[in-house]
Amino acid sequence: MRHGTLKNLSLLVQFMKILRFLWHASSSIHDKIQCELVAKAEMIIQRVVLNSRPGKNGVPVAENFRLEQSTIPDTVQEGQVRVKTLYLSVDPYMRCGMNEDTGSDYLQPWQLSEVADGGGVGVVEESKHHNLAKGDFVTSFTWPWQTAAILNGDLLQKLVPQLVNGRLSYFLGAAGITGLTALLGIREKGHVAVGANQTMVVSGAAGACGSLAGQIGRLEGCSRVVGIAGTDEKCSILVQEMGFDAAINYKKGDVAKQLRELCPGGVDVYFDNVGGHISDTVISQMNQNSHIILCGQISQYNKDVPYPPPLPPDIEKIQKEKNITRERFLVLNYMDKQEESVLQLCQWIQEGKLKVRETVVEGLANIGAAFQSMMNGGNIGKQIVSVSK
Repeated sequence: MRHGTLKNLSLLVQFMKILRFLWHASSSIHDKIQCELVAKAEMIIQRVVLNSRPGKNGVPVAENFRLEQSTIPDTVQEGQVRVKTLYLSVDPYMRCGMNEDTGSDYLQPWQLSEVADGGGVGVVEESKHHNLAKGDFVTSFTWPWQTAAILNGDLLQKLVPQLVNGRLSYFLGAAGITGLTALLGIREKGHVAVGANQTMVVSGAAGACGSLAGQIGRLEGCSRVVGIAGTDEKCSILVQEMGFDAAINYKKGDVAKQLRELCPGGVDVYFDNVGGHISDTVISQMNQNSHIILCGQISQYNKDVPYPPPLPPDIEKIQKEKNITRERFLVLNYMDKQEESVLQLCQWIQEGKLKVRETVVEGLANIGAAFQSMMNGGNIGKQIVSVSK
């Protein structure tokens, strides 16, 4: 009897071991299935976040941004779309977003370790929005710096590629907010009139906005257009490709003297992209009742000064004595004129009257370097980052 009991106990122990093994095995299988289900419910993406702030008086560098892997849900909710990012824009105004306080009521600061955003163009890959379908091309002014994203369809604008001859990146530049800034700035603040024999000067003339502004000034009626840029190559492009009458390399020679020679009748309209010493020089040669289009102040963006920066006392005196207008211009205040203005820009592009230049960097990983280069004047025309094809 005792032998039989021991034998039964031995069998029971072995049976319990088998049960324990099966339970652990089933738990492992269950966990694996759960992990696979979670993996299937998420899509792995790459994104760029703000890694550090350069400081209000610091110079931004590529290392201020960080590329990292993240995930987005694999399904979209009602009213949303999943998009693949094609192109992203980097622009001077973003420098303000790198500060804790942007100094602007319309621009929110980027947060540390959070994804950056700006102008972007992408294609819809999945949609639960009534007005957007798979394959539609869309754009937004607050596009996240990610390879893919799930966005609110109401905040996206559907694009018509034929308007720009299939060059979708143009919707971030010449046919987008940059082109609108140039066109509406001239129309709303430049007071350009056909037959008025006006001379326009453009600083930052080889940049995204400046290269368009000079051409648009001519199309709107200016009889003479002079650009100011930072290299001989840029100056050559302005004259030979963009139709500027002349261009000054501000890093060579006496800018004030060259300006007097190239604008013997003075300056009637100044499209200001840079501020600082260059702008002071131009303002000192402006005519009575002339106009400054205050587009940007890139030379001041790494300094802790108000916007628009105050003029030096002697230049401010000239401005007041000559009744020169210098009003802050924000294109977002004129969005009621967006549709007709974009159509005008696209028409000029199609007719070859508006020449478009882009500097394109490949890969989301290089967006920080593209931003640094753009802030240092490394671009000709619009600085674009091509994220995917």
